[in-house]
Amino acid sequence: MTLSLKSASLPKSANFFHLMRTPRKPEVKSPAGHWPQLRAAVEAGADAVYFGLKKFTARAKAGFSNEELPAAVAELHSRGVRGYITFNTLIFENELREAARQIEIIARSGADGIIVQDLAAVRLVREIAPDLEIHGSTQMTVTDASGVDLAQRLGVSRVTLARELSLEETAKISEATSADLEIFVHGALCVAYSGQCFSSEAWGGRSANRGQCAQACRLPYELLVDGAIAPTGDARYLLSPGDLYALKQIPEIIQMGIAAIKIEGRYKDAEYVALTTQAYRKAVDEAWAGLPLSVTPNDELQLEQVYSRGLGPYFLTGTNHQTVVRGRAPRHRGVHMGEVVKLEIPGVVILKPAHTHQISPLKLGDGVVFDAAAWRSPQEPEEGGRIFEVRQLLDGNLKLGFANGAIKLARIRPGDFLWRSDDSQVTRAAKVFTEATSPRARQKVDVIVTAKQGDPLTTQWTLPRSALSVTLHSQDPLTTAARQPLSEATLREQLGRLGGTAFELGQLTLHADSPVFVPVSLLNQIRREAVEQLAQLQAAPHKPNIRQVNSLKTRAKVDATQGSVSLHLLVRNVEQLNAALDLAPASITLDYLDLYGLRPSVERVKAKGIVARVASPRVLKPGEVRITNFLADLDCSILVRAAGMLDALREKTTHALIGDFSLNAANTITADELFGLGVTRLTPTHDLNAAQVEQFISQLGGQRIEVIAYQHLPVFHTEHCVFCRFLSTGTSYKDCGRPCEKHRVALKDDSGRAHPVIADVGCRNTVFGAEAQEASGHLERWLEAGAKHLRLEFVEETPKQVRGVHQAFADACAGRIAIAELSQKLAALSPQGTTEGSLFVPVGERLVTIGSSNATIG
Repeated sequence: MTLSLKSASLPKSANFFHLMRTPRKPEVKSPAGHWPQLRAAVEAGADAVYFGLKKFTARAKAGFSNEELPAAVAELHSRGVRGYITFNTLIFENELREAARQIEIIARSGADGIIVQDLAAVRLVREIAPDLEIHGSTQMTVTDASGVDLAQRLGVSRVTLARELSLEETAKISEATSADLEIFVHGALCVAYSGQCFSSEAWGGRSANRGQCAQACRLPYELLVDGAIAPTGDARYLLSPGDLYALKQIPEIIQMGIAAIKIEGRYKDAEYVALTTQAYRKAVDEAWAGLPLSVTPNDELQLEQVYSRGLGPYFLTGTNHQTVVRGRAPRHRGVHMGEVVKLEIPGVVILKPAHTHQISPLKLGDGVVFDAAAWRSPQEPEEGGRIFEVRQLLDGNLKLGFANGAIKLARIRPGDFLWRSDDSQVTRAAKVFTEATSPRARQKVDVIVTAKQGDPLTTQWTLPRSALSVTLHSQDPLTTAARQPLSEATLREQLGRLGGTAFELGQLTLHADSPVFVPVSLLNQIRREAVEQLAQLQAAPHKPNIRQVNSLKTRAKVDATQGSVSLHLLVRNVEQLNAALDLAPASITLDYLDLYGLRPSVERVKAKGIVARVASPRVLKPGEVRITNFLADLDCSILVRAAGMLDALREKTTHALIGDFSLNAANTITADELFGLGVTRLTPTHDLNAAQVEQFISQLGGQRIEVIAYQHLPVFHTEHCVFCRFLSTGTSYKDCGRPCEKHRVALKDDSGRAHPVIADVGCRNTVFGAEAQEASGHLERWLEAGAKHLRLEFVEETPKQVRGVHQAFADACAGRIAIAELSQKLAALSPQGTTEGSLFVPVGERLVTIGSSNATIG
């Protein structure tokens, strides 16, 4: 990597935040998979709840039906809570009309906003429901101010930033843009950047960008270094990160002016939602009031107990690759309670307690699990059960007894860790919210009372958070009080009797010019009527501004010109470049680790009369704008992998900008948006299968589409550096010794496949699929549809393999060899064989209609 181009750190000083926006009380935003979680979030004090429907949501197994949606929104609004609908998946071409209908349904439900990933969704919402707030999902992979600005210009009012950003980097983005920003503060971390994970698509045909994540990151892997298995201790799950926990960073976040803090977990249960929401609600309120956070060790253990793979702030507080992935286990364990010392028959375990025992000791009925990661295969089930007996011994150890047959002592050894996986006390704490019989979270209501002799009593009731207000007048004018005139104390006592309702009295203001008499019965009546009217006002159906959609009209395509197919090669080292130069392809794209190695290679390509291109990083963080400038100064075409770079590159270069797969173009509307931003040619997302790629070519024209016909699919793109974590004792690029420049690393899965890992200029790692994904079985149809640009990408191929793959495709495109022979040649050439991968077309799913947005697959 090139150290001088790495982003500069922000100053850590007492006045660090003096450039920041005005401090802001952020919205506490909680997840809901369905009704129990939604209600738990409300009772625990959420300002907003986000949830999905049955389709177009990044959590495909959780969500509400269209029929339930209006009731869910109304229930939230009746409690003064905002409701945001997740619509954060890519949209296929044959789904555009359905997506438009779904957006209209969401708008009519009265939802406060919609969370989207696809640029097509942004445009459709703008056209169909211009008043509906659009939030950019973290699936948009926004990591710098230019990405925020682009989203904002397209119509997004709030952007959820990538979880890999530190608070210092977030602060720089906040200072540089006017859009509302949202960040995750709690819950599961994906090892890959959201929107940039193709493992589920590659290995199971289940797109993470479509809400069908197969969690390949949570599987065990062995580390191969220069071809040999390297020891990793008890770390078996090399890509399984811990869970985010940022409770203690809330005061810092408030100072940044962040609009919302987001709790992950639409697959989690109501207990998790209740306890995490309550914790962050309390922290936000305390920090906003200028009070120190009252977070106790027991509070933290409670959050760890309800769900955790190991809690920590991770990237929020800066890069430390030694902590992000512990790797001992991929799943929720609960709280670490100690280490097994010895075993006694029958069913007795002697435990050396961990420090957590002093805060939250083990007790009868606790559910526990024995962690034998140091010696047992990851595929074996773990041993666990409920504690039947617990007794402290004289030496400080614990004697744990289990019911006969509850556990198999033969599967437990001294040295195993013991985790408490279930604690009845935590369940009881959550029931306060999950089984509430009356509202626990109440909305402040401010009341202004005007009491003048001879006029009716006037009360104005206002909800400050939403500015909703009702005014009530007494029927009769007020008279002079002979005794006990109306006072603020009387008003506070009578109007504050809001127990059992969703309201509580906030500020009370009395305007009275003389002593007047007001019966207590009148005050009680007014209070009841005000509460009823406020509740009705909050739950009143929203009347959206719905318009006719225009983007579904057929767009004119640019027809491909006559001529042969152009082959474009992407190489990742000088040896591959040497081979590519002799092949005279239409272009050579350089995707190097070292930026400074690019310039001489670009000049070599140009000297051969070949179009030179360089690949941009997929992620740019604050302070890395110099990378954009460096690429533009190379005076060649650029393969653009981050949408936020488009504006700067368009201004700095006159060369072609080719939009790569990572821009996630899955339909013609998104393609149209990207073309409008300066992209001259576009590579469709890897979420499309071969039939959908064929449709893309047919609709947009072969000259505007560049398809990848040979590659090792980039399955994970991650901020976490495997090289630093396992081949150094360093925490970041500053002290890791740069093992990525000295060693070849791969991750070996259970089936024996070795997936290469390569670091980019920003030290981010890409894990590539072991087999080469090739399109021989679909090439003929692609060419018939008008394909003119095919790209062949290499990872660890030798120069001989580069030449062989290129020659095989050149021969097939020219008709010199049959498609079947092309497939055989590629299988023999690829280091670990070939696969159809994400191009696989399910049985019965074939292109039926070509040429319009009405086209369907199957």
